[in-house]
Amino acid sequence: MTETRVLDTGSVPERYARGWHCLGLERDLADGSPHAVQAFGGKLVVWADSEGELHVLDGYCRHMGGDLTQGAVKGDEIACPFHDWRWGGDGRCKEIPYARRVPLRARTTRYESVVRNGQLLIWHDPEGSPADLEALPPELEGVGTDRYTDWTWNVIEVSNAHCREIIDNVVDMAHFFYVHFAFPTDFRNVFEGDKATQFMESTGRPDMKSEGYGDEDLILKSEATYYGPSYMVNWLDTDYKGFRTKVILINCHVPTGPSSFNLQYGLVVEKPEGVDEETAQYIGRRYAETFGQGFLQDVDIWLNKAPVQNPLLCEEDGPVYQLRRWYEQFYVDRADVEPEMVERFEFEVDTSKANENWRAEVAENLARKDAEDAAETAVR
Repeated sequence: MTETRVLDTGSVPERYARGWHCLGLERDLADGSPHAVQAFGGKLVVWADSEGELHVLDGYCRHMGGDLTQGAVKGDEIACPFHDWRWGGDGRCKEIPYARRVPLRARTTRYESVVRNGQLLIWHDPEGSPADLEALPPELEGVGTDRYTDWTWNVIEVSNAHCREIIDNVVDMAHFFYVHFAFPTDFRNVFEGDKATQFMESTGRPDMKSEGYGDEDLILKSEATYYGPSYMVNWLDTDYKGFRTKVILINCHVPTGPSSFNLQYGLVVEKPEGVDEETAQYIGRRYAETFGQGFLQDVDIWLNKAPVQNPLLCEEDGPVYQLRRWYEQFYVDRADVEPEMVERFEFEVDTSKANENWRAEVAENLARKDAEDAAETAVR
């Protein structure tokens, strides 16, 4: 009963997750130039051929190791800057201008890719299996039409944390109060197959208005689903004094090393009825700024915390261990995926006690602030 709890920091997985990973927006990658993407402990090269189709290969030439991302797009191929070997989107060397023939073994690693919802996704599997098209995230109805604003897109480098840190947020009800300054009033999870979903309703913390948060008149309903290990679609419905806005937020990441990843996020807003185009796009940018602040709050935690394999939990912490068991399916061979990793699991957190205490804390904060303001006014 008196033993000290030992913190198990564990070790990072020896492999990268099987599944679809998003590299960014199609519009940013299809400009006729080669693009470098850090991923899976190395570098990838992305380019568009003469028809505009995107291709993804390992970033280093199999001849003498030239950096293909520093090369040039020539016709349909990416040309190495070192000796001009021309590599096709199928991973084969198509031409060597100074040679009579191309060696039969002149092949490199290619990644199967799909453009979905205006984003480039690639399939990664340590076992080398063909891409699982059924595991792709859904096509978002109306996105890419005049019904929604244009995609915003941002990337944040997380230099010393494993990407499981962001996955843990799926079940972490309490951090929304302490990190994101909101009252989570309803919170539940459903895991099944390769999908993990968080359902949440929340309002703002009025004691955080000075920080740009805290309007309790803003009611947020959120449904966020991970499709595989790294790509989340978050449907958000906000109601501010009767003015409703529907937002689709993409939260995804690409592992860059054993303990690092690039966090990407972008969103579109369904254009509110009666709002002109300029205002609609402005609303989209403002939401992007707001959610960007939220992601930076998370990143600040991840960069300073210790990894914990044996978290000590209370009832309201949610199904952390069950979520991690779900996530483990992407780090083992398909033959080793166990039923408990993919079977349906549901859990609802009772937020009543937490909100009772939190509202008392917020009331105290507001009373103290009022007293400080009154004292400052009296001095003047």
